[in-house]
Amino acid sequence: MSENTGNKRIFELADQLKALKERKKTLEEETKANNAEIDRVDRELSDAMADAELEKFTRCGSTFYLTSQLFASPKEGQRSCMMQALREHGFGAMVTETVNAKTLASFCKEQIELSGEKQALPEWLSNVVSTFEKISVGVRKK
Repeated sequence: MSENTGNKRIFELADQLKALKERKKTLEEETKANNAEIDRVDRELSDAMADAELEKFTRCGSTFYLTSQLFASPKEGQRSCMMQALREHGFGAMVTETVNAKTLASFCKEQIELSGEKQALPEWLSNVVSTFEKISVGVRKK
């Protein structure tokens, strides 16, 4: 292969790589905007369904239903206190260098259910953990 032919192929590949990287950046920006729009429409639909007291419905071969997910994390500056509180109350097996966010959320959900009060964590836990519930719409094909 001649030097000219080799350079031509290298330049073609370089141009192709540059174009692909630029397309990737554009797609990432579009995905970010699309995700924001999904969040907005999801909020609006879940609010409208809640207002209409509608838990689920089917449209165009898909079932739309309200779903709830609890998120939990240590309160700001309370991470070590939260871990100590978990240990002191017999839940030290859950504690490692970090507490898995889903494990903590499941535990908090369980504690709320045990308390018998909606959104009520035991005081020892509510002092060190913040929770919030996200309502969204799930979609599945029929």
